[in-house]
Parts: sequence; structure tokens; C-alpha cells
Amino acid sequence: MYCKKISTVLIVAICICLQLHVKAQAQVQNAKNIIRLNQVGFYPGASKVAIIAVQQSGKFYIRSLNNKTVFTGDLKMSTQAAFSGKFTSIADFSSFKKPGKYVVNLPGLGDSYPFEISTNALKPVADGTIKAFYYQRASIPLEEKYAGKWHRAAGHPDDKVLIHPSAATERRPEGTMISSPRGWYDAGDYNKYIVNSGISTATLLSLYEDFPEYMKTVKLNIPESNNRLPDVLDEVLWNLRWMLTMQDPNDGGVYHKLTNPRFDAMIMPDKADSARYVVQKSTAAALDFAAVMAQASRVFKKSPQALPGLADSCIKASEYAWQWATKNPAVLYNQDAMNRQFKPAVVTGTYGDRSVADEFFWAAAELYVSTGKAEYQDKISLNKNEKVQVPTWSNVKLLGYYTLAQNAGITRADKPQIKEAKEWLLYAADKFIAGADSNAYQTVMTKSKTNFNWGSNSNAANQGMLLIKAYKLSGKKIYLENALANLDYILGRNGTGYSYVTGFGSKLVMHPHHRPSVADGVEDPIPGLLSGGPNPGMQDKIQVPSIFPDEAFIDDDRSYATNEIAINWNAPVAYLANAIEALQKELFNTQTKYHN
Repeated sequence: MYCKKISTVLIVAICICLQLHVKAQAQVQNAKNIIRLNQVGFYPGASKVAIIAVQQSGKFYIRSLNNKTVFTGDLKMSTQAAFSGKFTSIADFSSFKKPGKYVVNLPGLGDSYPFEISTNALKPVADGTIKAFYYQRASIPLEEKYAGKWHRAAGHPDDKVLIHPSAATERRPEGTMISSPRGWYDAGDYNKYIVNSGISTATLLSLYEDFPEYMKTVKLNIPESNNRLPDVLDEVLWNLRWMLTMQDPNDGGVYHKLTNPRFDAMIMPDKADSARYVVQKSTAAALDFAAVMAQASRVFKKSPQALPGLADSCIKASEYAWQWATKNPAVLYNQDAMNRQFKPAVVTGTYGDRSVADEFFWAAAELYVSTGKAEYQDKISLNKNEKVQVPTWSNVKLLGYYTLAQNAGITRADKPQIKEAKEWLLYAADKFIAGADSNAYQTVMTKSKTNFNWGSNSNAANQGMLLIKAYKLSGKKIYLENALANLDYILGRNGTGYSYVTGFGSKLVMHPHHRPSVADGVEDPIPGLLSGGPNPGMQDKIQVPSIFPDEAFIDDDRSYATNEIAINWNAPVAYLANAIEALQKELFNTQTKYHN
């Protein structure tokens, strides 16, 4: 009887201990879920902010990983509610600058995810978001010494690509076979699209143009790392050389895309063996191609020994495409109409643009700056009253503004409005940052629910890119600070608490809509990929846990509406992270003496 009583007491004690342990673990997890911050790290002299997703008052603490309190601060309530209607609390520890690894602690609740303060806090993210393009390469095996556990066989040699009947001409009739290797897989699928390659390639070229000395130091462990070019340009070349094959040498027109008729299943690239086609030429493709090739000619003109003749080839191809576009100014890609007329039907991504005025503007700007020819400058017309919109594949006008503003000194005296591009860009930047310090998450991205559409995270990255450009034009640090806040948003200071770049942070995206990441048998997804982000539209019919705009996200590989990846989303976050890393030493005072 006595033993039975002892056993009962022990069982009860064990149950109580288990309940307390579960409760403690739940409390720890709850703290991690409600403390939203950049989970990767902060520069010593930069702003450091955590957002508490519930209304909280009192003190907060910064603690080392051995539980030593190193900083104490006061929580401040946000002046505006989040889109959910809930107010947040703000933990600002910008004045704490000592390098190390820490957590934010809330008394009675627990600790945040860990983060690091260091002078190169974001370099791994900066490198990783460019290296992600290597993992998207077609037509080449990814060897283990470069790709690690994500190594794979080559997919899609694309050396026997068919001319689709929609693209047939007298000199290249239906069924003609062309070679069109290399290039990047566009997104979670295995097709290659000129329109989306245009903005993506241009953004990486801009990164090099804007920060050439820093980008020369960036080593990504890719096959070309030991040649005479910076790694970012080697990566750009992989796609640029493919783009050149997409121009019809007989008339200068550019095929809209290289594609399967249908999307592949969730299989590895080497298992995807459907017939591949280039489809009809389009005005948008020709102009995006012309813009990129003109920009590339400027960049590669500085490397004549490493790339003899390439700059000349690029500008020649650019002007040829421009000529085709001016003769064919309204050939818009309408996939449904094409499929009614031609077989096989093609049902992959459309990238169908209903207006190409912005493409004409961008191409003219790039061609004018690269050639100095008046015929291109005459096509440039600025409208100071037009709505500010960050670049997307379907609206590339701001890319032309960037180029004009950064090269305003070369304009003709009788075209003074081009010099106004700089003023307009700074005006646009001022509109973006106005009120950003008042909303619940203290970022430009979280000012408006309209930012949360398909690929919303690219809006955050492109806003950051605009603000970096504004900083370079003006020297005003406020632009840089807001750009960094948007990167903080991407890395965890947001309505879901996810770090949206695969492989970086603690609350990770593990199941992106990305065929290699699903099919390769490796638990971790390919690193450095930017997930699309919150989008309450649910175009894929996958239910998200919340329909509040900044919470409408699910880490589910079926959710292409919130969790696909795409090269045009990765390019601006690569620009943003690398630009900040390039600028941080002079701007974030990393040489500060640490008195904390």
C-alpha cells in the first residue's frame, strides 16, 4: 500500500513537472513569435529595432546568450495600429553597439530569436541572395564543390529548341531547331522568359554599376570565381549570353520566352525532358532586351581583355532590337489568342504586358546613355506628375529614371527636363519615407496595404533599392536608414515573423514553391531565395492563416501566390543587401568605440 502511494505521488509530480515544462516551452515560443526583428543581425552603428506584436509596456532587455543583461530600454507604443487593428510596441536599442550575439528579453514572457551585432552582419545574406542565381542556372551541372548538398545534374541543355508556329518566319519556319542554352530558370518552374530576365539582369548590372569596387571583392564560390571578372558579372553573363540567343538574327526581333508547352511536375531539372519552344516575338521582349543590352555594353566595355568584343556585340544587338520594336510598336503577347491560332497550346507564365510605353522609355534611356545618340534622347519624355511605382516586370519606367538621374551630366542643353529625373527621384523617395516611422512596424513597406500583392516582398526590396539610389544622389542618410528598415522587414520584422530569405534567420521558410527545393530530397531548401511574401489574393486557392494584408502568408510549397520564388524578386533584395553592405562602414559608424 505504501509503495502504491509513493508511486501515485511520483506520477502526479511527474505530470505537474511535464505540464510546467510544456507551459514554459509555450511561453518561450510565444515570446519568439511576438518579438519581431531582423533575425540575422545589425551593424553596430545602425538602427536596431524590434517590434512587439502585442501592446506591451515597461522595460525590455538585451541579453547575451549566457543570460547576462547588457542593455535596458523602455517600450514605446506605436502611434498607428497594424492592418489587423492591433497596436504594437517598439523596442529601440540603436544606442547599444557592442558586437556579439544577443536576444531581446521581455520580462515575464521570454526571449526573441537570437541575432548578431557585427560589422559584417548582413554579408552572408548579401552573398547568398546573389549565389541563389547560380542555383537557378540551366544547362549546367551544379557540382558539389560549388553547390554543397544542393548539387544536381544538368538540366535543359536547350541546344535543340523548336520554333513554335507562333514564331515562324520565312527564314525560320515552324519546327526549325535553334540552340539557346544557359540562362536562369525563371522562378519555381524551368522556363526562361525574356521580359522577366530583363528587369532581373538589369538590377544586377545596376548593383555592379553603383558599387563596382565593393562588388569586385564579393566571392561566391561559383565555377568562374578565379577568372578576371567579379563574380556578380560572371553570374550576369550566364543569363546575358542566353538572352543574346533569343534574338532573331534575320530581323532583330526577340522571342518572348523559351518554354515547355506546360509546367513540369515537381521534378528535378534533369528529369524534365519535354520539348522546348521559343514562341512569338513581342514588343515588350524586344525593348527589355534592348535596354539590358545597352546597359551591359556600358558595363562590359570596361573589360575588353576579359571579354573582347562583347560590349560591341551587346550594343549592336540592342540597337537591332530597338529598330524592330519601332517597326512593331504594338505586338503584345496574348497567350490565349496565340493558343486559339497555334498548336501546341502554351500555358506557362505569360508575362503579357498591355502597355509598352514604359519599356520604350527605359530602352531609350539606356540607349541614349550608352551611345549619346540624339535619336534616343528625343524619345525620352518625363512627367513630373506621374504616380511613383517601384519597378516590376510590367512597369519598368523607374529603371529609366535611375539611369537618367545617375547620368544627368551628359544631357543636351535643349533637353533640360532629363536633368529633372534626379529631382523627381528624390521627390519619390520623400513620398515613400513620409510617415514610415509612425506605422506599426516602422517601415516603408508597412505604410500601405496596397504593397501586399503577388510578390509583395519584392516591393519591400525595390522600395529599398529606390532609397539607396536616393541616398547616392543626395547623401541624405535618412534614405539609407529606411532602406535598411525594409531589409529588416524582409528578415523578420514583419507581420508573420518569418525571415523570408531561405537559409537565413530562425523562423525559416522551409517549403517554397520551387521545384528543385521540393524534389531534391534535401530537407533544407536552396538558400538565398526570396519568398514571394504575404498576399491575401490566394490566387492558388491555398488558404492562408490570416487575410490581414501583412499576415497573409503560408509556408506551403503549393502556395505559389505567397511562397514561390522568382529571379525578379531575388534581384532587388540582392541589390539592397549588397548596397547596404557596401555602404555600411562609412555610414553606420562601425569604428565607434564600444562603451556599453
